[in-house]
Amino acid sequence: MKPLSLALFLSYLLLLTMIATPALCQQDKASNILVERVGDTAFIQLHAPSFQALSPRQQALAYWLTQASIAIDPIIYDQLSAYGLRQRRLLEEIVARPKGIDPAAMAKIAEFAKLFWASRGNHNELTSQKFLPAFTFEQLEKSALIAQQNGAFRTAYADLPPLKKPSDVTRELESLRPSFFDPAFEPMMTAKSPVGGKDTIQASSNTFYQGVRLDDLKGFQEKYPLNSRVVKGADGKLTELVYRAGTPDGKVPPGLYATFLKKAVECFQKARGYAEPQQAEAIDHLIRFYQTGEYAEWVAFGATWVQNDATVDFDNGFIEVYRDARGAKGSSQSFVTITDKPVTTAMKKLAENAGYFEQKAPWDAKYKRESFKLPVVKAVETLIETGDFSVSTIGDNLPNENEIHEKYGSKNFLFMGSKRALEESTGKTATAEFTADAAEVERASKYGTEASDLLVAMHEVIGHGSGKLSNRVSGGAQPFLKEYFSTLEEGRADLMALWNVWDPKLKELGLISNHEEVAKAMYDSAALVALTQLRRIPHGDTIEEDHQRDRQLVAHYIADKVPGSIEQFTRDGKAYVRVADYQKMRQGVGMLLAELMRIKAEGDYDAIKALVDKYGVHFDPALRDQVLARYQKLKLPTYFAGVNARLTAKFAKNGEVEKVEINYLNDPVAQYLNYGAMYDKGIEAR
Repeated sequence: MKPLSLALFLSYLLLLTMIATPALCQQDKASNILVERVGDTAFIQLHAPSFQALSPRQQALAYWLTQASIAIDPIIYDQLSAYGLRQRRLLEEIVARPKGIDPAAMAKIAEFAKLFWASRGNHNELTSQKFLPAFTFEQLEKSALIAQQNGAFRTAYADLPPLKKPSDVTRELESLRPSFFDPAFEPMMTAKSPVGGKDTIQASSNTFYQGVRLDDLKGFQEKYPLNSRVVKGADGKLTELVYRAGTPDGKVPPGLYATFLKKAVECFQKARGYAEPQQAEAIDHLIRFYQTGEYAEWVAFGATWVQNDATVDFDNGFIEVYRDARGAKGSSQSFVTITDKPVTTAMKKLAENAGYFEQKAPWDAKYKRESFKLPVVKAVETLIETGDFSVSTIGDNLPNENEIHEKYGSKNFLFMGSKRALEESTGKTATAEFTADAAEVERASKYGTEASDLLVAMHEVIGHGSGKLSNRVSGGAQPFLKEYFSTLEEGRADLMALWNVWDPKLKELGLISNHEEVAKAMYDSAALVALTQLRRIPHGDTIEEDHQRDRQLVAHYIADKVPGSIEQFTRDGKAYVRVADYQKMRQGVGMLLAELMRIKAEGDYDAIKALVDKYGVHFDPALRDQVLARYQKLKLPTYFAGVNARLTAKFAKNGEVEKVEINYLNDPVAQYLNYGAMYDKGIEAR
């Protein structure tokens, strides 16, 4: 799961950063971090200066792993909407061939395309809400027809057939018209608070289910819960369409996304020749998983992968379940990283003391783990992020499967490259605007970065891997807690950081400077984020995204249950939130943490539903509008998309990689067209 996206999600808005002391964070001096801004979305460049220190073999491994990441990138567009991949093809074909298109229309199409790529479709990745283009249908149609005259649509785009005649293009456009222009058509990507009499599945645009109602799934036992689409036939029977490439011998036939998974398999087969033995073994299991779709191979991959601490590391698969309203189906995502060794060495101290923090946890002793498999902890620079993986994720704890965690531990990624890029692209002006007083501003300035770093590290390292489940849910709590599992787990990991930040052990380990002030800065942020995160939800009055629900739950539960802990007040017509008493707030942290652990350990669905529905879902739209207006005056971006490094390889006559070069693109359009070109050479950026 992610961290502040372990998923804890994204980062604590006002105090963005990550895990080590500033002395350990050697900043990359490359320029152009902020590549482009489209409305509220900033495209930021990810740099990986450690790449140059890799051996030629490691660089070749990195090349093929990034190619595998690009190979699966199209899948997420289809997972989030049945129209997503066709929309992507249409936009890319037009943007790649702009000659003769009206400049005003072209500018609007290009701007929309960038936002579309940033969210992997035309639903905002955080709010799930659909966004509409500024161009008209007529402008889109005329532009597409001119692009066709320039050579667009003449070849297949992966599984999508060519559109060779103008009538083919107009027919495709008409078919896509509602998905582009009708706000009432598929208004939500993942609707966890559905309206209009629909259930959460029916109200969501994602394609994990087809023709299925939530009630239809009662009693249905999925064989491929993570990597299949459940379809209801005309006879009313449910079947699973498995995501798989098929085996070379034909014994296992291809399934959904076979084209993309076959390409990924080809890349992994090349990559394994450059990998160390244990990593090569993990790659073999992943290849077989992609070929067969069998869960046993996915578990075998995870078990081998989590024990391997390679310098060039990766993840690739159907991993996080946030997009599924049921919290069961995995989204396609991938990343490739390089270990940042100095920061990693510092943070291993935290991992080595996971057992200590477990015993200090405020929950019942029967839920405390008695033994720990030392987790892998690594601060990393990112070479590439694709699919449903966001630059806003600055920490990740994987794998998600409880059966792997219990036996083999976990692997914790702390994304230093993302942290650096986010820091450089956002200032601290929001701190002055939203903090309650001068003392809090000064504290944030001095200790905010350290507090945020420490929160992410503890969230990932001692948060997600903590706790013991009861025998009733020993196979994992997700099937019991369903759509509320991810919110609970992110909140539980976050609360572990908030609870333990006061522990003197951190000072003993050399992981904290001014103990009281750093702890206060962390609490300031945890209270304030429930207010400031509302800027990310410009419409409606409910929160759909799990990480945002988690933060809202923490702050509002504590304010309600422990009077005098957190207070909201108005000054000069502006709303503020502050910690009135830090030890009272810690009391609330302990109360909620103990209850969330009990709920997880016992699989108590009714209890977590009641908590999240009361404290984590609803907000005052008038308060949100005020927050939005204040941020707009600051002219800060609200959403972020990453521009990855580009690796290019020179090959010897025998097909082996001879040399790999790294370059940094200053144009997000070039990145996405180059990715699309893997399946349609005609759209490659020039």
